[in-house]
Order: sequence, then structure tokens, then C-alpha cells
Amino acid sequence: MSNPLVVAIDGPSGSGKSSTSRGVADRLRLAYLDTGAMYRAMTWALLQQGVDLADADAVATASEKVVLTSGTDPLDPTIHADDVDVAEPIRSDEVTGAVSLVAAVPRVRELLVDLQRQAIAASDGIVVEGRDIGSVVAPDAQVKIYLVADPAARAARRAAENGGADAAATEAALAVRDQIDSTRSASPLVRSEGAVVVDGTHLTLDEVIETIVGIVERS
Repeated sequence: MSNPLVVAIDGPSGSGKSSTSRGVADRLRLAYLDTGAMYRAMTWALLQQGVDLADADAVATASEKVVLTSGTDPLDPTIHADDVDVAEPIRSDEVTGAVSLVAAVPRVRELLVDLQRQAIAASDGIVVEGRDIGSVVAPDAQVKIYLVADPAARAARRAAENGGADAAATEAALAVRDQIDSTRSASPLVRSEGAVVVDGTHLTLDEVIETIVGIVERS
């Protein structure tokens, strides 16, 4: 029996991974997993507990007690932390500003990578998006995509998602996030070996989805 299809889509913040991955999963009738939402949910839970996120040891200890549950329907993805629906609160400025601190803690990554691999193993085929999917979570994925866009395009998209936030400030914030994600010691953001680069700067969402579906179908 062949292994279920795994499509790993990595890339920096604001590159369009979530919308693209949901669209690809829907087109190919696959499950979908947003690993970034898992790190955000963990961050939300630790903030609710008042954990000092600058204290890596405290974060590591507290994270072991948080129960995360991710729904994998691409048309209705869900994320719960300790049975609380956190799909909306994890997109707050507070969580956005703190998630890189939490995601840089090795114990957090160990816990969540284990959950992510469980979700992959339980699926009949899945699209998984994040920053270390092709390199760490699913290095044997049959298809690996590294989705990029230029900084201005990424900032414009993220600002629009945040209700028209200042694009220049958003671009600066994304640059800081990129620096943290790319230089952390635990599973840094990298283009994994064998990943196909897809640049969505001048493409519509539908065009990006179509490009990746084509890559999958030819693989």
C-alpha cells in the first residue's frame, strides 16, 4: 500500500501559505494542517496563563500541559487550545507579536512537531503548511513547495488581512519576524532540499493554487 500523499508548503510570513494551502487541499481533496496556527494557539494559551514568554524554561514547562486540537478540513479548519476555540484570538496583535518567541523554544517545537506528524500519519493525504515542514516535520513529503513573494507584496497582503493596517509598519514587522524565524537554533525557516520555489508576487491566489496543483499532479 502506497504512502498517503503529503504536500509540504513552507515559506515566510505573509507569503500566502494559508489561503494557498487550503485551496490546494480543496482542489486535490486532501486534508489540511496549518502548523502556524498551532504555534499561535500555544502562544495564546501561555499568554492566558501569564507565562513569561522571555523565559524559555518557563515556556517549555507550561507548554507540556497545553492540549491543542487541529481540525483538518480545508473548507473549515479549526484550532482549539484546552477545548477553547481560538481561531479568532490567535490572530490578535498580542499573539502575532509574541509567537516567534514561543516558536523558538526547542521543547515547544518538539511537542508540536510530534502532533503534526500524528496528523499526517492519520490522514489519507494532506497539505501541511508552515516554516519547517519539508525540512523537519515531513522531510519525506512527496511534494515540497517553498512559497515566496517580495516584501512589499507580503506586507500589503498582511495589512489587508489586518483590516488595512499600515503597510510600511507591517513590512518592518515582517522583516523582524523573518530574522527571528531564519536564525533561531530550533528548526529555522529554510528552503528544504528538493523544494520547488513558487513566487506569488505577481500571481493571483487562483494562479498560485493552479501552479502548485500542477506541480503535484506532475510529481
